[in-house]
Amino acid sequence: MTPQQYCENKAAKSGSSFYYSFLFLPTERREAITALYAFCREVDDVVDECHDAAVARTKLQWWREEIARMFDDAPRHPVTKALLPAIRRYELPAEYFQEIIDGMEMDLAYSSYPSFRELALYCYRVAGVVGLMAAEIFGYQDRQTQKYAKDLGTAFQLTNILRDVREDAGRGRVYIPLDEVSRFSVSHSDITEHRMSDNMRQLLEYQGERARRYYQQAFQQLPDIDRYAQRAGLIMAAIYLKTLDEIAVDGYRVLEHRVALTPLRKLWIAWRTSRSEKRRDAQLQRKRNK
Repeated sequence: MTPQQYCENKAAKSGSSFYYSFLFLPTERREAITALYAFCREVDDVVDECHDAAVARTKLQWWREEIARMFDDAPRHPVTKALLPAIRRYELPAEYFQEIIDGMEMDLAYSSYPSFRELALYCYRVAGVVGLMAAEIFGYQDRQTQKYAKDLGTAFQLTNILRDVREDAGRGRVYIPLDEVSRFSVSHSDITEHRMSDNMRQLLEYQGERARRYYQQAFQQLPDIDRYAQRAGLIMAAIYLKTLDEIAVDGYRVLEHRVALTPLRKLWIAWRTSRSEKRRDAQLQRKRNK
């Protein structure tokens, strides 16, 4: 198995919405973003699958050293071997990879977050930074696109937090800010013991609305000139926003069960969004050529 095949298998087996957006990219960019996604899965799995925090920290330290080896042109792992051409071609900085690992280590330090200030830093490290690197891989002309990419990454993470609240609680983690939990007159144990109530529903709806604000903020910052290049992110956003819609229609019962779209529906949304962005870009090109 080649390093790229390893990364493709990692992405496909995850069932992530991200995988469907990669299908519509040119080969070089698709391989680069798939390798980046595989790296994120590898370090995330360290935290999720290691029950001993000391062992998890040791493994994350290995990844820190592996990133350094990669930037010294001596990677050992299939993922870093697949990433090597991407970091050269798209000038991805080593600091961003280390920042992602910093975010994963926050999961070892925090089982819950006191306020959104701390959670926002976590979201930036594990998702906003990924968005910034993805923007480099997809390509852009206007630096404003970097702001879009960072906010879109945070929006994705906030959506994941809402969607996965039951699963995370089962691991002893609560990503909903505790000051907001208190403000809505529910408790930490209400979340970990999956107790739904009107107040809990309002709290969860508040989390969903915050995610939507980040999507809106991101879209407002994306220049028209870069929309088509960044279409993979827009495909992801369409899938994630539909997931938020389904959660809302279901009454925010995410503590009772996980809301997820079927693979076929994700593929349909991806195809439809890609076609829409292609048409939009064609219209933009015609206006410029007049």
